[in-house]
Amino acid sequence: MHGYDQRENIRLQDQASTLAELLHHDTVYPAKSRIFEPGCGVGAQTITLARNSPDSNLISIDMSRESIAAARNKIEEEGFKNVSFQQADIFRLPFKPGSFDHIFVCFVLEHLAQPDVALGCLKGLLKDGGTITVIEGDHGSTYFYPDNETAYKAIRCQVELQKRAGGNANIGRELYPLLKAAGFGGIRVSPRMVYVDSSKPHLVEGFTKNTFTAMVEGVRESAIQAGLIDGETFDEGIKALYRTTEIDGVFCYTFFKAVATNH
Repeated sequence: MHGYDQRENIRLQDQASTLAELLHHDTVYPAKSRIFEPGCGVGAQTITLARNSPDSNLISIDMSRESIAAARNKIEEEGFKNVSFQQADIFRLPFKPGSFDHIFVCFVLEHLAQPDVALGCLKGLLKDGGTITVIEGDHGSTYFYPDNETAYKAIRCQVELQKRAGGNANIGRELYPLLKAAGFGGIRVSPRMVYVDSSKPHLVEGFTKNTFTAMVEGVRESAIQAGLIDGETFDEGIKALYRTTEIDGVFCYTFFKAVATNH
């Protein structure tokens, strides 16, 4: 659902730049590490990985040839030399067991019908003592002021459409049990709340408007066609989300970041 048209490409880049400090200030790997990033999409997170660990070797994959091309172009424009790209499927990875020191998975599991199987596939690629970092959002953590039930109806449309596509927009809360079931140890999960009020204009624009509301707004036609909502109600919900960006508005959303060890 994300990243396969120009509007979504721009939204993902906005999201990544806006949330880089919140999500990635502690995403730093030792020099000469071999890092694997499955599901890199258009490279929105790859840029930060390359910047934070310039002396590491990063291999990023995605199923989409178009996304790989966009990611490669972005990396080349920024002048990074420590990233290579391959087109590949997370369930059929062309790497030998124990190939990587670290694995970084960001906004990928939410799109998979079998996230547990995916984590099992990734675990086999880690060296003993290697780490996996997983970051996911959780739409069920959304709340705001002024409160508005119609806005929640619009959000639930996106959640339901993602569920019908085999994904889970509320997967953030499940990271600990998923990693535990996959056999990882030393699991540490930290909630990363985005709190936005009018004193933080960069977050009002970058997150509430251009990331979250834009994502929900993007499913309008699909939600109506699926019979989940009528157009007038959906539009009222989007209007209510934009209302939270005014001088007295507040918007909150929580991401979850998990780090675990292969043992």
